[in-house]
Amino acid sequence: MGGLSVFREIARARADARFVYAADDAAFPYGALADDVLVARVGHVVGQLIGEVSPDLVVIACNTISTLALPMLRARHAVPFVGTVPAVKPACLASRTKRVSVLATPGTVRRDYTAELIRAFAAGCDVALVPSDRLAGLAEAAVAGDEVDDADIAAEIAPCFVSSGGRRTDTVVLACTHYPLLLDRFTRLAPWPVTWIDPAPAIARRVTQLIGPSIGPADGTPVRVVSTLRPLEAERVSSIVGRAVAAPEVLAPAEIS
Repeated sequence: MGGLSVFREIARARADARFVYAADDAAFPYGALADDVLVARVGHVVGQLIGEVSPDLVVIACNTISTLALPMLRARHAVPFVGTVPAVKPACLASRTKRVSVLATPGTVRRDYTAELIRAFAAGCDVALVPSDRLAGLAEAAVAGDEVDDADIAAEIAPCFVSSGGRRTDTVVLACTHYPLLLDRFTRLAPWPVTWIDPAPAIARRVTQLIGPSIGPADGTPVRVVSTLRPLEAERVSSIVGRAVAAPEVLAPAEIS
């Protein structure tokens, strides 16, 4: 469900566009898979969807995949791809205390790509990489309507807040697309106010750069929603993205193995 935080921004930016939202819930969480297995799976699923849909553009609304598999996807397909990577550069530019935290999944934290972003754009900033094993699952549960305890969320975000040498964290990068779905609770549970950097608005701007701004009124075609394990709840998806949703579809497991 994490990609919905990105999708809702793109849907607002291109109200006239027709969308397909695909969730590989059978393999959730991606961070639990070995890199080679993950690249192979994503290559198969994305390739199948491109073959079926013939999209103008593909957004990879996942930091883990974007930091690992985008080169492979771009090499295989002529369609433009927009990835999701930790927003280290804008966070460091915005920080006044020059103490920034990157809240991410363990897979994103360990990627060489993430380290390279810090080397390239974090000069003069102290950047704390904060891996969370649980937050993506907690976000999934919250979106599904399950009760998620404040204490569990607070424990996961607590390492982001560093106070040392007279400076404390003032900017936190949300480096997993699930995390903006919990932003209201992050803000309420934070030990002090910080700026939370959500990459979704920047991704939506990049999409409009590549395919242009809206060229007409809102398109009333329902969003096609595809998953790989169980049907997503159309009502919940619609409530998050603000678009009508068609009857959810499931790709047969044999088709994505």
